[in-house]
Amino acid sequence: MRPASSIRRACLRGAAGAALLAAARLASAAPAKRARLVLAGPSAAISNPLVRMAEAGMLADLADEVKFVAWKDPDQLRLLALEGQADLLAMPSNVAANLYNRGVDLRLLGVPSWGVLWMVSRDAALKTLADFKGKEIVMPFRGDMPDIVLRLLAEKQGLQQGRDYSLRYAASPLDAMQLLVMRRADHALLAEPAVSMALRKTRSFPLGMVAPELHRSVDMQREWGRVMQRAPRMPQAVLTLLGPVAADAALVERLQRDYAAALRWCQGAPAECGRLVASRIAQLAPEAVADAIAVDNARFVAPAEARGELEFFYGQLLARQPGLVGGRLPDARFYGG
Repeated sequence: MRPASSIRRACLRGAAGAALLAAARLASAAPAKRARLVLAGPSAAISNPLVRMAEAGMLADLADEVKFVAWKDPDQLRLLALEGQADLLAMPSNVAANLYNRGVDLRLLGVPSWGVLWMVSRDAALKTLADFKGKEIVMPFRGDMPDIVLRLLAEKQGLQQGRDYSLRYAASPLDAMQLLVMRRADHALLAEPAVSMALRKTRSFPLGMVAPELHRSVDMQREWGRVMQRAPRMPQAVLTLLGPVAADAALVERLQRDYAAALRWCQGAPAECGRLVASRIAQLAPEAVADAIAVDNARFVAPAEARGELEFFYGQLLARQPGLVGGRLPDARFYGG
């Protein structure tokens, strides 16, 4: 029979070996540290958690430098993607499919943006798109997500641009908002937080003396659900990974986890989130960012879980204008498969 001391020593050696093996496995699974990670997104709600991730040091163990870049228009977005100037890039969901189908090396990280589009109007009586018959609607970015959604839902209801309503294009959501605020337009389709900024500006002095009150009119997510007979949400914007970053499974998992955690923080501390985001995106007011969080339909959904709703959305675009998604549905690799 072995002495008790020998048994204890054997157990200790076994435990130490197991601990070393576990540590080795963890080390091999941990993401390799990079010199730099660039997170990029628009001046919209999808970027709030990206700013939090960069500014709060959530990724400090993953890269020596973590930077957030705000893209201002679709041309800058495409430049960031085509030249590989960002690692994690937020963009409209159709642009992600289009770029992927045209050969850009990108993968989905997740879908967090399910509802940020609203019609804003001076007329509180306008409740559906059909009520805008005969009206001029200001639209930011020709051919971008708001334009796509409006045309699609209008056509489903038999409304044609030019015959039943007219569009006036603005250079950006903030430019469209300013047209409303300065009484140079009566109706616009905007994404948050531009909606909240417009509402706040027209209720504050001195602009409150100039611009009549504006109203949240048509909730485009509910209009989508009503017209399409689906849940009142759309996969409007996605997070993508570019180049070699997408091949690092441990890094992908970590970024998914940290984005979801940052989103929860923003939802739980909207005022603090608003101040943080406004400090990095000068065009945004902290109060408007906080207001937008209160009405946002944000929920981080992994690519595999979101695939069905994305493919339905892409299918609608394919039937109307195939070039919007690059002519076909993205394959399984787009979703990380």
